[in-house]
Amino acid sequence: MEILLLIVLILTEIGFCAFEFTNKDVKSEWSKRRLYVCGIEILTYLIMIFFPKIDFGFRFKCLFMVLVIRILISAANWLINKKNEHIKKRIAMVFGAMFGIFIIAFSMIPAFVFKDYNGRPLTGEHEVAQSSAILIDSSRIEEFESDGSFREIPIHFYYPADLADISQHSLPLVIFSHGAFGYYQSNTSTYMQLASHGYVVVSLDHPYHSFFTKDSSGKIITVDPKFIQSALYIGNSDLPDNEIYPETSRWMKLRTDDVNFVIDTIKTAVNDSPDGSWFYDKNNADEIGSILNTIDTEKIGLMGHSLGGATAVTVARRDDVDAAIDLDGTMLGEEIDMKDGKVVYNDEPYLTPILNMQNEEHHLESIEAKKADYPYVNNVIMDNAKQGYTTYFEGSGHMNFTDLPLFSPVLAKNLGTGSVDPEACIDKVNEIVVEFFDCFLKENGEFSINEKY
Repeated sequence: MEILLLIVLILTEIGFCAFEFTNKDVKSEWSKRRLYVCGIEILTYLIMIFFPKIDFGFRFKCLFMVLVIRILISAANWLINKKNEHIKKRIAMVFGAMFGIFIIAFSMIPAFVFKDYNGRPLTGEHEVAQSSAILIDSSRIEEFESDGSFREIPIHFYYPADLADISQHSLPLVIFSHGAFGYYQSNTSTYMQLASHGYVVVSLDHPYHSFFTKDSSGKIITVDPKFIQSALYIGNSDLPDNEIYPETSRWMKLRTDDVNFVIDTIKTAVNDSPDGSWFYDKNNADEIGSILNTIDTEKIGLMGHSLGGATAVTVARRDDVDAAIDLDGTMLGEEIDMKDGKVVYNDEPYLTPILNMQNEEHHLESIEAKKADYPYVNNVIMDNAKQGYTTYFEGSGHMNFTDLPLFSPVLAKNLGTGSVDPEACIDKVNEIVVEFFDCFLKENGEFSINEKY
């Protein structure tokens, strides 16, 4: 339907130009008919609202604004030229039609890049609510700024909406870390599923590693271009370890410091009350207080995707973390040093229950590494895990462990998806996540997993 709408609008512009090109109309007549055409275009869009896949959502917001602006400009132009008897130049008509086609096509890019995505069906008994805050770490200066400001970490809560009916300090806490130049909403279906099953989920942004976020002043913070360049270069190059390690260790230090601070700050607030580290709308104070009041800080789980999964695994070595999930991430935080040009891995026993979910290609690479007796970091850690579980999804790609293929198949394909059905894949991932945390945070049942799905 998006294509049909675009074709109709483009044909309207071409038809108007062709009709006017055969006439030598004065500007007053031309401007009146231009107003009519703009009215027809906006009416066409409004009529097609009743068709599937066409709506007033964000995918068409830009188009609607363009159509409204064009009709307003056309109306003003008509009023100005009502008595203008000069002949409208044909070249101006052609350029006007070309510009109209370009601006309409450009405004419809979101309609083709993104899909209508309203989440996945929830299987838990709770309705889910959301809230947010920003935690300010006064012990760290923001390294991406030059004004001496402190590091700020936005956090986003997903939790059962019926907090009033929930016992004090009874809900496990799960903290999520997004991937490189990802976004806190990357796995919204996962957070929603967990919250519906009685968890408080905190998805945090890593500023300057996140695609975009906001600080406490309301300023939009976009991903650092140097970080993007470095991450893409390392990911697509066959560099020696001694060139990769210094860069990846800086990434992991930033991210693990963020997550450690979030855990410590939430625990302090649960046991006492939010201190000066917390920034949120005063109207949300009671809501934030109610959320914190239900968190059981004796039951903490960590998880993340890609670089966020690596972050979760490393921070989960803390004594107060009870379970960790790595969604298709290389466990870079477990690379702790360089000696004689080779990476040194943390070979201490991994005591926290850990679940490692991989796409098919990464699974095959880990198998080949074992055959070649190559110390691939994920294999090292899982071999050292007291309770380690590994599985992979046939036909899956890296982004199939997020919601992106459901929200924007175009972007997800460019970043890496497989042949697996994206809805079925993320639904199974979320089911396994709930089962894992139910076992190790709620002590419900025994956890088992298939070698592959």
